[in-house]
Formats: sequence, C-alpha cells, structure tokens
Amino acid sequence: MGLDKEISNAKDLARRYWQACDAADAGALSEVVAPSVRWDGPWPIKEAGTAYEIVERWAAPLKAAIPALTRSYFILTAGLSDGKADGGPDGRLWVGATGYLEGVATTEVWTIPATDNHLRLRWGEFLCIEGGKIVEVQLILDFVDWFEQIGRPVLTPRAVPGVWCAATGYDAVDFPDTVPEETVRSLKLGRDLIYGGLNSFDESALSSMGMARFFHPNLKWYGPGGIGACLSFKEFEDFHQGPWLTAFRDRKAQDLASLFAEDRIVAGSGTSGVLATHTGTFLGAEASNARLDVSGIDFWLRDGDQFTENWVFVDMIKLFGQMGFDLFARMRAVG
Repeated sequence: MGLDKEISNAKDLARRYWQACDAADAGALSEVVAPSVRWDGPWPIKEAGTAYEIVERWAAPLKAAIPALTRSYFILTAGLSDGKADGGPDGRLWVGATGYLEGVATTEVWTIPATDNHLRLRWGEFLCIEGGKIVEVQLILDFVDWFEQIGRPVLTPRAVPGVWCAATGYDAVDFPDTVPEETVRSLKLGRDLIYGGLNSFDESALSSMGMARFFHPNLKWYGPGGIGACLSFKEFEDFHQGPWLTAFRDRKAQDLASLFAEDRIVAGSGTSGVLATHTGTFLGAEASNARLDVSGIDFWLRDGDQFTENWVFVDMIKLFGQMGFDLFARMRAVG
C-alpha cells in the first residue's frame, strides 16, 4: 500500500472514531480502537484503556450535557512521525486534528455548570494507528476557554482571548494539492524549530533561539485559554514566549509522541513533550520550584521558509495542577 492510500485510510478511520465518540457509541468505537488502547485525555478526565472506558469517562458525559453536539474540523492531517530528538527511528502513523465542538450545555458536566451560551469548545486530538486500529490517543479540550465562555474566568490572558480559526487561504482538511517535496520541507522546518531553535535557549535572551528565522513577522499564534492569541511575532514574544520562559527557564523539548507533516502543515503532540521547572511567576502563579511535564499539541502552517500560523494546546489544568493550583476549584469559586 502506498503512503497516500495509507494516509487516506488513516483519516477515514479517524473520522469513524470521532463519529463514534460524538454518538457515545461504545460498540462502534470498539470497532476502530485496539482492545487495549492508550487514551490520554484532558485533566481531570485523564486516562482510559478501552473503548468502553473512553465512552464512560469522556464521550457519554459530554453527550449527555450537550445533546445536540456537533464537531467541526479546521485541520485534519496525517503522516509518518519523526519526533525523536536525536533523529532516531520513529515512523509511526498518526492523525492529528483540531476544530470546534459546538452546542448548548443543558446539564452540568465535570462540575461545569450549564448555561444558555452557545459553546464553541476547542479540541485537539492525535491518534496513532497500527494494524488498522487506533492504539494511542492524546486529546486536549480547552477547559479554560470553556470557563471564559460561561463567564467564569480562572486566568487573565495577556494576549487576545477567544481567537481560534481555520488556516488562512489554505485547505488543511482535504489537502487537494499535496506535494511530497513540500511535506519534506515542512517537516525539516518543524524539527529545526523545536530541536534547533527552542532547545537552544540560553536561559537569558529570547534572541538566543533565533525565533525570527522560523516565524513570519505577521505571525498568527493561537494560544490556549488563559494565554490568548498573539497577532504578530512581536506579540508572541511579548505576551507569551517572554513570560513563559521567565517562569520555566530550563524548559526543554523531549522526544515527542508524534511530529509529522503533510504538505505545508506540521503537527506535533506529546503528553510529556516538554520538561521544565517552575522557577518564576506564570499567569499569577508564583514559583513553586515544581518539576513538571507539559502536555501539548501544536499545528503550524508554513509559507515559504517560515511559519505564518501556529495553533497551540496546553493542558492548562494539568500544568497548573502540578504547580499546586486547582483551576476547576477556582472556576467553581467564581460562581
């Protein structure tokens, strides 16, 4: 089977997975996931190991709370991973996607109260496929942005809140004109950014990473709830990267669960893709000196030799939990 057909089949399997999740149909889900699947969900839902556990802990509660739930895709991409820091063997097949889960919550779920608000919930998910089955999943739901949408903010963004949109002038779902050479070029830029740029921080000057090589001056950086969107490279450095590296000076990207490209899109994921020590204040959380791991998901759009857009998920509930802060408790207290 050629790679193009393998990618097409993987995306079809992924759509079946999401259809089963949206219907909270454990039987249909068991047809596409391995009997012992590694499912890493967003905190506080955390882990599941079978199709029935995924439905019980994730899909069924969400469907019960939002009966008319719909799903949209901004990005739906697949490829063979090259996510080892040392460039060693990888080659696993992954599908990555992001978009909105939409609807009105009619009942409380995970202690989040129902409101009349039409919710647009940001989701990012990566699926690893082996032998025609999904064997590994990483899902992040942007709970902090959900809290903001119902008037219960738990963090104060430095950047612009509520900005999350599809790729500008590019079809990152159907990929009608994929060029193999563009895929190679994109993946190289992604690896150079992560392991050559980000990991070269000297714990002092942002310029030590040479980020201007990788990002266009008019970069659109769509960050998670609590951080917000940066609408230029300067805003990215001022509102996110500077404060982030003040708080986590020793952060290093590790081997990623996945890092792959399709044409001009690059996608990466990892439940512990970054390790860091919390040595400075971050979004009001004073230094705890906790050693922590960051669960994150990224998508990038390349134009020429630079990235022009970057969609970023961080499991902020997990991150702040490791620093000693319960953001769900803070949400409940706001009410």
